[in-house]
Amino acid sequence: MRWVRETFRWRGDPFAQDIVLAIGLMLFSTSLEVVTATRVGVTEFVWQLVYGALGLVGVAFRRRWLWGAVLWTSLHVVTPFAAGLSLVQGGLGIIVLTYTVAVYLPPRRALGAAALMWLPGMALASVLGRAGSTPFYPDVKIFLTFNTMSALVCFTVGRTVATRRAYIAALEDRARTAETSQRALTEKAVAEERRRIARELHDVVAHHVSVMGVLATGSRRMLKRDPHAADEALATIEETGRTALREMRRLLSVLRTEAEPAGELAPQPGLAGIEGLVEQIQEAGLPALLRVDGEPGPLEPGVSLTLYRIVQEALTNALKHAGAATVEVRLTFGAADVTVEICDTGRGPQLGTAAVGHGLLGMRERVMLYGGTLRTGPRPGGGYRVHARIPIEVPVERQLAS
Repeated sequence: MRWVRETFRWRGDPFAQDIVLAIGLMLFSTSLEVVTATRVGVTEFVWQLVYGALGLVGVAFRRRWLWGAVLWTSLHVVTPFAAGLSLVQGGLGIIVLTYTVAVYLPPRRALGAAALMWLPGMALASVLGRAGSTPFYPDVKIFLTFNTMSALVCFTVGRTVATRRAYIAALEDRARTAETSQRALTEKAVAEERRRIARELHDVVAHHVSVMGVLATGSRRMLKRDPHAADEALATIEETGRTALREMRRLLSVLRTEAEPAGELAPQPGLAGIEGLVEQIQEAGLPALLRVDGEPGPLEPGVSLTLYRIVQEALTNALKHAGAATVEVRLTFGAADVTVEICDTGRGPQLGTAAVGHGLLGMRERVMLYGGTLRTGPRPGGGYRVHARIPIEVPVERQLAS
């Protein structure tokens, strides 16, 4: 098993692959030399085999020492001309090296390397003529034409492969970039969804728990004096707790599954639920009044939910911080916007209250999501005021009618 692992390790090594390629080309070249020697009659047969094998050394080093292989091949081509030997120059080695430089080098360097291997031999062949007198050696013109075509074909094939590799690499890089962007968008969407759920949970828990706390305190004080009123308060606490659990189950179901919430879960609250909020606050002992100005038109579900949560948060804060006071909720529906204002006559929240800070931040994010504005702060005559304005997208039919 060890030799199997070693074999696979060598197969993954480019240098080992090039050595195997050089040996294979040497065997192929040797077989050609044998056929040539038999049919044509090549002189100095043994020296030709040795010199051809030396020419393939550059193939073995083409990816480990490319420029060294180029220089070696160039010397291999010009040496027979300088020594006056009748040996075949270059051979398969120069073809493989031309393809290699076209694949791995930039265009200008690849042209320079190819010219370094081909032009000196072709120039010497033009000036000195081909060495040897056997029919195996062609005429100089044929030799130059054949070498020029061979160089162009090898270089073109190499550049085509290089272009294709660059294109594939660009596609892979683009795919990685798209995957990274998609992952970032997914993480952003998950973070936004978590923030939305956190706001929802804060609104649900803060409102209902505050109501339950106030009612529990009142029922404990009236338990002996007015058992009937205490029983009604406890019933309200029970119903408020069930409502809070229903809304929490609906929100938590979003975390459990990507599917839409089941049909038996309560729908998202909206404008119709604001009156119930005011009644709930009244039952908790805080006098509250709801006023509606204008005719409510069709609103997006998200806008209705935003108005509901703003009223819910403002009433919860008034119940916790206003003390003995009254509160008024005013909804104003205009042609291009809807305004909600919650005012109380109490002492207002204390500075630095964490719960109120988170609630106001949630309200501001909800309003900004729909391009609206939110103003909160003490009233000039005392008390606290929450004012939100949300623009409404007017339908095309209404615009044409106006």
